[in-house]
Amino acid sequence: MRKTGRPTMVDVAADAGVSLKTVSRVINGEPNVDPAMTERVQSAVARLGYHRNALAASLRSGNRDTVGFIAADLSNTFYMAVAAAVSTVAARERMHLVMASSEEDADTERTLALDLCQRQVGGLIVVPTADDHSYLRREVELGTPVVFLDRPGSGVPADAILLDNRGGARAAVAELLEAGHRRIAVLMDARGIYTMAERWAGVHEAFRAAGREPDPAMVVDGLHTPAVAHEAMQRLLDLDDPPTAVFCANNRVTIGALEAILPRGADVAIAGFDDFELSRLLPRRIRIVDYDVADLGTRAAETLLARRASPATGSHTHLVPTRLVDRGGVR
Repeated sequence: MRKTGRPTMVDVAADAGVSLKTVSRVINGEPNVDPAMTERVQSAVARLGYHRNALAASLRSGNRDTVGFIAADLSNTFYMAVAAAVSTVAARERMHLVMASSEEDADTERTLALDLCQRQVGGLIVVPTADDHSYLRREVELGTPVVFLDRPGSGVPADAILLDNRGGARAAVAELLEAGHRRIAVLMDARGIYTMAERWAGVHEAFRAAGREPDPAMVVDGLHTPAVAHEAMQRLLDLDDPPTAVFCANNRVTIGALEAILPRGADVAIAGFDDFELSRLLPRRIRIVDYDVADLGTRAAETLLARRASPATGSHTHLVPTRLVDRGGVR
């Protein structure tokens, strides 16, 4: 009796009464296999319900029809939406997609990237965490195209697909200033992250254009989760002179701030960078710096494919535009 579970090539060989090598040659479509042997193998495949693991085979053999995508944090819905767009392009081109998360750790990013290159993937899309990507230079020279997504890389010639982070933040904060708000809080993740640094620069530009400077007491950074953003917003609301408006530099921070503001019914105008699920169902109006998330992933994947088809030296940066939109206000 055959063992239970998914049938393997060994099972097929035993059922057909042929060698494992013969099964491999038939399944991989190699020429010059005896027709009688081919028929026996194919009959066994049908009887057992065997399915070839195409992805595993491609990784073992170094088939370059595989794209590697290394995100900074796959638990973030932003990166999952980007990955979905990359996957759509990969599927259209009959390519496999392998995803991994660096968890914002430079050493993990390097290990994952070099491991995928060692498996001879057809290209890498990387959300950079490391400051120096010269470790990929030899791989690029050997023909592996690399595209940086959401943040620019360094030390290696590669294309980059970025958001207009600075312009989006500048527009959101300028709108709050134009509305007459004098005490504007700014909540963000670590300023060392490229996107945060750019959005913080946009905040400064908006304040300077209005002849003002951000109040250091109203600025809190290092907020990586909604929970810590919630605590930070609670502390600001407890001040004797609390903020009348807040700019949240990413969707996680916005969610945390809302969890503090809404239950208290605090009269605080909210502007946030990045849309998020259920934002349209909020009981009050907020402003969101929005953009086409799918466009980021699609452009990254298509740029990678273009580099595969026609390798070139140097690097190019494409900036995806942002826009301010209303969310919430449900009655």
